Amino acid sequence: MISKLSPSLLQSSSFICPSCIRRIRLLGLAYQKRFITENYLRKTLEAKLQWARQATEIKAGRKEGMLDTLEKRGYINQIVGSRDDLDKLLTEKRVGIYCGVDPTAPSMHIGHLLPLMVLYWFYIKGFHACSLLGGATAQIGDPSWRTTSREVQHSSVRKTNMLKIHFQLKGMWAHVEDRARDFGYNWEWAWRRELTNNNAWLNKLPAIELLKLAGRGTRLGPMLGRDTVKDRIKSKEGMSFAEFTYPLLQAWDWWHMYSTKDIQIQVGGSDQFGNILAGIHTIDYIRFNHYDPELLQDEKKMSQREALLKKPMGFTVPLLTKASGEKFSKSAGSAIWLDREMTSAFDLYQFFLRMADADVHRYLKLFTFEPLEVLEELMEEHNKDPSKRVAQHKLAKEVLIIVHGRQVAKETEEQHRSLFRKTPIPYPPMPAQEDGKRTPHGNRAFNENAPMVDANSAPFHSIELPKSLVYNQLMERVLFFAGMVASRSEGHRMVAKGGAYVGARPGATGTMSDQVDWSPATNWQPKDTENYIIGGDTLLLRVGKWKVKIIKIISDEEFDERGLNAPGWEEWKERKAEEPLTEEVKNMRMWSQKNYTKKALLHQRGPDPDADIVRAQSSQ
Repeated sequence: MISKLSPSLLQSSSFICPSCIRRIRLLGLAYQKRFITENYLRKTLEAKLQWARQATEIKAGRKEGMLDTLEKRGYINQIVGSRDDLDKLLTEKRVGIYCGVDPTAPSMHIGHLLPLMVLYWFYIKGFHACSLLGGATAQIGDPSWRTTSREVQHSSVRKTNMLKIHFQLKGMWAHVEDRARDFGYNWEWAWRRELTNNNAWLNKLPAIELLKLAGRGTRLGPMLGRDTVKDRIKSKEGMSFAEFTYPLLQAWDWWHMYSTKDIQIQVGGSDQFGNILAGIHTIDYIRFNHYDPELLQDEKKMSQREALLKKPMGFTVPLLTKASGEKFSKSAGSAIWLDREMTSAFDLYQFFLRMADADVHRYLKLFTFEPLEVLEELMEEHNKDPSKRVAQHKLAKEVLIIVHGRQVAKETEEQHRSLFRKTPIPYPPMPAQEDGKRTPHGNRAFNENAPMVDANSAPFHSIELPKSLVYNQLMERVLFFAGMVASRSEGHRMVAKGGAYVGARPGATGTMSDQVDWSPATNWQPKDTENYIIGGDTLLLRVGKWKVKIIKIISDEEFDERGLNAPGWEEWKERKAEEPLTEEVKNMRMWSQKNYTKKALLHQRGPDPDADIVRAQSSQ
């Protein structure tokens, strides 16, 4: 026994049997707990008292409740449950709320912004707000109101999408905190926000656990009764079992966060009512049928008020439409994306600037933090001369502040206004070094001439590089070729000091199993780069906290044929031209050129109608 071991024996493991060593380790782990300080307890108590005082003010009618705020601004479409119960819950408890985004595309679009605005309002009002990235559920895709199945995405595409949307959400949270301060919403200790990924639990979830806890309480009747399911089953394509069980996986997401993070409310788009309802039923079933007797006992002992304060609830936001009935998130058949590479900041500004006068007041309430009385005054000013589009300019700028940050919004506004002035305002020159050359973008920690990089100004680009500039290259060189550092020496310093990271893949030093994980690129050997290439053609790099590049690797011949360029590419070609070619290199180049030419011919001719017949005959 551990208690009988002498201190002298504890000092040396060579005199302790393996069983005792294991017990000592377990004993040590038992004491590795996080201590709760008196300061933490004091702050927690103060936060509870402050919330109780606020609830008293709301009940007395001296302060506006959260649900009233949401309704006045037009955020509520359908409430899943009782309105009175939701009002009481939001008044009496600092509950958690979440909104999920599946990374099935490289970017979120403007339709995603509305439920996120609800999340932001909850956060600045003191609630716990959680944005959930569906890294696991994106592999299936939500079938709600879709007539066909989603195409199966390659793992590199899926990871790239997830990385982009992760940083979109992260940047927008920073922009929201910055803008909210302008309206007096200063951060308080009890405020909580987080960005999480359901890979963290769904990738580890045994199928038997899902079926035992959640599957038993899921009835097929309501699922088969959904219009989406009925339409898909009747269609020629039908509906896969994976898509059919998507609501169960989404419900498990909510149950996991409900039981571990106290997330009681889900907000979603207008098409998410059925999924939210299924989630509530699943949580209630697990709560009252769990195999843990202590959990069951706690649920049965609750009073009526305690049961209300533990009740899961949800609501949907309205579908965004224009006065004409056209879907708001579409413009001439194209989605309005929140990624500057897919929809430029200028085009996003223009989209809101073209909004009809009949719509602008409604969307000012939805997409800004301005008080309603200020918006009323703004509309009065706008109506005096609608041709100036004062309200539309305000809306466009506020949306850009949230999506792209204050600086980008200011520059875009000036860019647009300058087009309609008699004398356009010239853009300020880029920072210059002493020799008059423009300073390339680098990292300020390693290059004092580099511009500051934060959530508002971080470059986030998908680029293409030739294979020779990536494979068998030192990391500092790859960073330079990708334009992430100003020089190779700066890249070397960054790698040496741990400022460069690479997106890991399964089987490498780190892991990137459909989630955003990073491995420091220290002690890097040229051969290591190949181990981190996803799907044979994608490399993810990060410098510092915000600067990210998604590198698509193509052949040297294709890179040259398309007239592309990169830092160091011309220099590399000149050096290689002077070197004698080995037989192996000659063969590789011939194969690469032949493969690229074949792809180009196929692209020009289109698909071969006889290809399927030939393949079928050859397989027989």
